[in-house]
Amino acid sequence: MEEIKRNLRKERTGVVTSNKMDKSIVVAEVKKIKHPMYGKFVSKTKKYVAHDETNNCNEGDTVRIMETRPLSKTKCWRLVEIIERAK
Repeated sequence: MEEIKRNLRKERTGVVTSNKMDKSIVVAEVKKIKHPMYGKFVSKTKKYVAHDETNNCNEGDTVRIMETRPLSKTKCWRLVEIIERAK
């Protein structure tokens, strides 16, 4: 039963905007949403604080994060993998 629950966890992909905290990163997910009335595409940004156990993320890295139990007041996501390093 526990195995099925694990697969339902949400995943997000975004860019690391801050790594100044110890074992934590801030990941910004940018979505392009079409405006319902005017039809123009608008950028929406959502920030997540994620747990980075090894402190190996740098600003500008593209990463995948996964939902987890609350680790602190604001942290309930953890780093799964670094998709692309910043150039």
